[in-house]
Amino acid sequence: MTATATPDWLTRPELGLCPCGCIGRRRKGSFVEKTMTGAAGVLRAAMLSDDTATGPGLLQRVDARVKVLALLASLVTAGLVHHVAVLAAMYVVTLALAVASRLSLSFFVKRVWLFVPIFTGVVVLPATLNLVTPGHVVVPLGTWFGQPVGVTAQGLTSAGLIVTRVATSISLVVLVTLTTSWSRLLAALRALFVPRVFVAVLGMSYRYLFHLLDAVTDMYTARKARTVTRDRDVASSRRYVAASAGALFGKAQALSEEVHFAMLARGYTGDARTISNTRLRVRDMVFALAVLAALIVTIGGDRVLVR
Repeated sequence: MTATATPDWLTRPELGLCPCGCIGRRRKGSFVEKTMTGAAGVLRAAMLSDDTATGPGLLQRVDARVKVLALLASLVTAGLVHHVAVLAAMYVVTLALAVASRLSLSFFVKRVWLFVPIFTGVVVLPATLNLVTPGHVVVPLGTWFGQPVGVTAQGLTSAGLIVTRVATSISLVVLVTLTTSWSRLLAALRALFVPRVFVAVLGMSYRYLFHLLDAVTDMYTARKARTVTRDRDVASSRRYVAASAGALFGKAQALSEEVHFAMLARGYTGDARTISNTRLRVRDMVFALAVLAALIVTIGGDRVLVR
């Protein structure tokens, strides 16, 4: 036997292994790869939600039906409130409930504020100008087309009210969804006389999302494993995406039939069922009364400020 030298590619150091990305050069990923990474992120976020829903927190021990009713009442209350201070107090209470439910406060805040509230703030930003909302100008912005333009106090108040209301409402919805498993949430909706078709479509859509994400990830992994050279052609990537969309549609159609037949074979009648006990307990009633009292105090405080 003759000894052979170690190949250069095996001893060559790899670049860009520093976690901070400050060493070496990293290859820019394609849009397809970024899409797959985003899909994996959705799966991880959903799995994290399932883990937090079974945790030992405060809201996890409350019946799902009580939480849904409390959520609806809180959303109606947030829509009736006309003062930013009252809405801010409601938002602080949601943060306190998130901490009591042992949720990560940074994760909870990011999940709320990185999406709709910021987008809402951008949408209502023009309403702060005196061109839309006349009033006392507090921040002059010069003259536009021969007319003085500035930010008004009335516009800032209206914009703050809308953004705070949206943030509070979304925080309440996220809080309930993070502390309630999907099966219990669907069962609670059905118990509260939500139409059976709506609950069935909602449940199937939730499950199909993860099946389709798994299918897309497997398709891309298989393509990448069979690729010998680096693909530099953007057009070929676009053709792959179009072809994958067609193949995914066919898989979804076949999967829908299989899932439907499997559900019927297992006695599915359109109602969501859970193994856990469905009877209300004393702590559920105490929580419902506490929420009702807090909402009454909130509306009363808002009416006092109106006067």
